[in-house]
Amino acid sequence: MKILMVLTSHDSLGDTGRKTGFWLEELAAPYYVFKDAGAEIVLASPLGGRPPLDPKSSEPASQTDATRRFEADGEALSALANTTRLDGLTHEPFDAVFYPGGHGPLWDLAEDPASIRLIETTLGAGKPVALVCHAPGVLRHAKAPDGTPLVQGKAVTGFTNTEEEAVGLTQVVPFLVEDALRRNGGRFSRGDDWAPYVVADGLLITGQNPASSGPAAERLLAHRANG
Repeated sequence: MKILMVLTSHDSLGDTGRKTGFWLEELAAPYYVFKDAGAEIVLASPLGGRPPLDPKSSEPASQTDATRRFEADGEALSALANTTRLDGLTHEPFDAVFYPGGHGPLWDLAEDPASIRLIETTLGAGKPVALVCHAPGVLRHAKAPDGTPLVQGKAVTGFTNTEEEAVGLTQVVPFLVEDALRRNGGRFSRGDDWAPYVVADGLLITGQNPASSGPAAERLLAHRANG
C-alpha cells in the first residue's frame, strides 16, 4: 500500500505577523498509523522541500506520543525536509491520499489547482481521500463529475466554528471550514470541541480536529481493508 500525504506550503497567519503551517500531530499520528501498517508513505506540498510547521503545534502542550516519535525519527524528518512538489504528482501510484490540517491549507491548498485535481481524480478512480481539521476546507472548490460541489449531499466534518473561535482566529482565516462545507451543501456534523470525531461517506473521510487525525487514518485503512 502506498499513501500520499499532502501538506501546506503556506506559513503566514494572515496579516497578524505570526507564523502558521501544518499541525504536527495531524501529520505524525496518521504517519505512524500508516507506517505501522506497513504502508509506503510519500509526502508532498505545493512548493516541495520542507513545508512550514505551525510553531504552536510543537509546543509542550501540543506534544503527543506520535509527535515525540516523529521528532526523534530520522527517516521521517528526512522525508519531511524533502517533500515532492504536488503539481508533479498524479493519483495513479497511490492507493489513498491523506491531508493533514493546520491553518496553512486554507490559504494555499484550498485554491491550488493541482490539489483540487488530485482530490477529484483520486475519488474518481475509486480510491479514498481523508482530510482532517482545517484540511476539509481544501474541498472548497472541488467538484463532482456532474459539476456540483464535491461535498454536496455528503456527510462531512471539519474544524468547527466554535473551535476556531476558541483559538481566536475567526477574523483571521480566509474562510471558516464549517461554513464552507455547509455552503457547498455538505451534511455537516460534529462532536464535542477537541474530541475525536470522524465521518466517512463512501470514499470521502473527514476528521474534525487534531485528535481526529489518527482515527481518520485508521478509518482510511479500514476502508482499504474492506474495499
